[in-house]
Amino acid sequence: MDDMALMRRCLALARRGVGGTSPNPMVGALLYKDGRVIAGDYHRKAGEPHAEALVLTKAGAAAAGATLFVSLEPCCHTGKRTPPCTEAIIGAKVRRVVAAMEDPNPAVCGRGIEKLRDAGIETQVGILQDEARRLNEAYIKYITTETPFVILKAAMTLDGKMAGPDGQSKWITCEKSRRYVHRIRGGVDAVLTAIGTVKADNPRLTARGRGLRSPIRVCIDPSLETPLDYEILTTPPRTIIVTKETDTRAYGKGVEFIHYDGRLDLKWLMRQLGQRHKITSVMIEGGASLTGHAVEDGIVDKVVFFIAPKIIGGKGVYCPVSSKSFRSISNPFEVYDMRARTLGTDIVIEGYLR
Repeated sequence: MDDMALMRRCLALARRGVGGTSPNPMVGALLYKDGRVIAGDYHRKAGEPHAEALVLTKAGAAAAGATLFVSLEPCCHTGKRTPPCTEAIIGAKVRRVVAAMEDPNPAVCGRGIEKLRDAGIETQVGILQDEARRLNEAYIKYITTETPFVILKAAMTLDGKMAGPDGQSKWITCEKSRRYVHRIRGGVDAVLTAIGTVKADNPRLTARGRGLRSPIRVCIDPSLETPLDYEILTTPPRTIIVTKETDTRAYGKGVEFIHYDGRLDLKWLMRQLGQRHKITSVMIEGGASLTGHAVEDGIVDKVVFFIAPKIIGGKGVYCPVSSKSFRSISNPFEVYDMRARTLGTDIVIEGYLR
């Protein structure tokens, strides 16, 4: 097998860690020797062995003289829960290391590769780098900025409506699209919503599906209007309420709070979630006002829009993004690297905001 094919296998292994490794990256590794893969594995959870350590343990003495393929540069720093992978690689007498990308973590960032080269190990970096960066886009942003990677999700009809005049929105999209939303939820640390959506739908905002981990709920509720018996307060996991109110005694000990004054700055909120709560990724699931606020404040990294083959018509009907300011056609918020595909009866468009 050639290097590119083996790296694809590494990335496939790494994807098995979706939703489980935060705040660590997803990493896959395999050892190749004498024309065959002798060991392969992936990082499962922060604090548990890294992918490189797992494959070296599996291979044992057979690792000597092998080529290690890994989707991210091996770590070389101490002061964490697991030992440096570079030491284990050198100790196992691996002949060659091929990494898809350098680790953007300032504590590593090329130093791991340098340490391996200094030990006489042949190294190569950059095979399928774009795919590797996309896989760990949330980790890359978080480790370099201490703020989470933000995904804006919206669903609408073919004529651009996200709900009828009465606010009814269930169900615009098909079952396959809804299952995909659950998979996205299962891959992020938190879901951000607002009190309007909570009062209208009483959502659980959990990730339902085999092997999926439900995210933390973050609800913007300035006046503490969330009813105590609503799903986001009674269904695990935990909920963080963002509020102006200081008297939170009625909510008991199971809810956390972030307090603010005046207009809520969503960039400030993202810093709070990243630095105080170690949240690396957020999906926004709310109404037109919240989505518009998020786009205006410049916190959105990626958009996922679901378009159902339905037309409901009408005037003054809810659209997916409603902001106070208006961008002209010549100066819009631009989406780049856009990908479109069908999912069941719907069209799904994904892309990145500049």
